[in-house]
Amino acid sequence: MADDARNKPLYMISVAAELTGMHPQTLRVYESKGLVNPQRSGGNTRLYSRADIERLELINQLTDEGINLAGVVRILDMKERAEEREREMEKLRARVRELEDEVHEFKMQKKITALAPRDGSADPHQVLRGLLGGGDL
Repeated sequence: MADDARNKPLYMISVAAELTGMHPQTLRVYESKGLVNPQRSGGNTRLYSRADIERLELINQLTDEGINLAGVVRILDMKERAEEREREMEKLRARVRELEDEVHEFKMQKKITALAPRDGSADPHQVLRGLLGGGDL
């Protein structure tokens, strides 16, 4: 699911409470403690996104396992930092692929230049045919 769709505020507190199996007051407490930050409508109604629901489900799972709210805060922080690092790594991987393509292109240009006579008399298509093993272009 795209981040935009996951972060779209859709659910009022009663629906969020039903989806997560939590009491609306619990959701208010979690908001006051900064564990979840639902957006607000123009009328100041809390609106929870799919991402908020998933976060609340994780909080519920962790507290059911006996982790106190301080531990939950720490786990959520570590999870968010790990996700940010993963996004950074994916950007770096994409950049490495771009650079690999550029290096490959430079190497191809170097090979082509090495095959071409210095006086510029060679037909570029002939040079490429020679480089590519005589195939048609």
